[in-house]
Amino acid sequence: MGDVSSLQLLWFALIGVLFSGFFFLEGFDFGVGMSTRFLAKNRAERDQIVHTIGPVWDGNEVWLLTAGGAMFASFPGWYAAVFSGYYLILFAILFGLIIRGVSFEFREKMDTQKGRNFWDWTLFIGSLLPPFFFGLLFTSMVQGMPLDADGNMMATFTDYFTPFSIVGAVAVTLLCLLHGLNYIRLKTAGDIRVRAEKMAQKLYILLFVGLVAFAGLMYVSTDFFTVHPVSTLILLVVIIVLSVLATFGAYKGKEWLSFLTSGLTLMAVVALLFFGLFPRVMVGQESIYDLLIVNASSSPYTLKLMTWISLSILPFVLAYQGWTYYIFRKRVKKEDVVGGH
Repeated sequence: MGDVSSLQLLWFALIGVLFSGFFFLEGFDFGVGMSTRFLAKNRAERDQIVHTIGPVWDGNEVWLLTAGGAMFASFPGWYAAVFSGYYLILFAILFGLIIRGVSFEFREKMDTQKGRNFWDWTLFIGSLLPPFFFGLLFTSMVQGMPLDADGNMMATFTDYFTPFSIVGAVAVTLLCLLHGLNYIRLKTAGDIRVRAEKMAQKLYILLFVGLVAFAGLMYVSTDFFTVHPVSTLILLVVIIVLSVLATFGAYKGKEWLSFLTSGLTLMAVVALLFFGLFPRVMVGQESIYDLLIVNASSSPYTLKLMTWISLSILPFVLAYQGWTYYIFRKRVKKEDVVGGH
């Protein structure tokens, strides 16, 4: 198998960090988009909700592009296996991201109520598909897929859609919805803020049921408790504690606590999956066909060059995104929404 080098470990961890950042930031975007149907009662309230993410949603998606680019450059074998084996699932994710992106523009340009409703539903569907299929992708990946000696994946419907992957997909979707509700509580004023809090209180009860099912199926469906028992148990406890804190914040009106802990819960789920994968990047249904970090990575020179470039650019990207959130930090009121985003 060989030992994982420090640069290989760094880039494996960095890809995990990038996906964690994506789910923390884009997770509440997805939740806000889903909330337009679950929470808003009329056009004015939907506009109010959408305005909370108008200035930031496209910047948040950059984390996904960066994660995909980092995977392509640092682990081409992993990238090839995922993007070929999960082609249709990734197409569904891409479809959702596309229709969601254009809906922000077109929903504001519709003169008829019928046209407006169409693009509002498009926003909802485009916010629902990506978290569901990302959850399906990652949970099926750690469960084990039919790989051959060359890392090619030849899966059928029942390999993608299993009890564990479906529960994982629903759990990630529900976490994003709750994260979005907590963001709405933080960024709005008026009735919509109160209803978001009440809805979050109810959904957290459902979340705990889902987390128990997820942990039980993980024990049955993966080797996490055998290969990495300590880190798996610790991260499961962290996920539960963070969810309890988020629930406490929802019942006590502590908006920042709920928002930060719901986002950290999504990050902890990504950490759980990446810790469980190590030292693999893809789990085969037969262990001899596991795709390992040492076999799927680029050359040491490529990894070293990418490290220096990333360290040079990353501070500017983080500073720019932080400044954007600072500029648009105020709450959005319904009476302030005139149109546009």
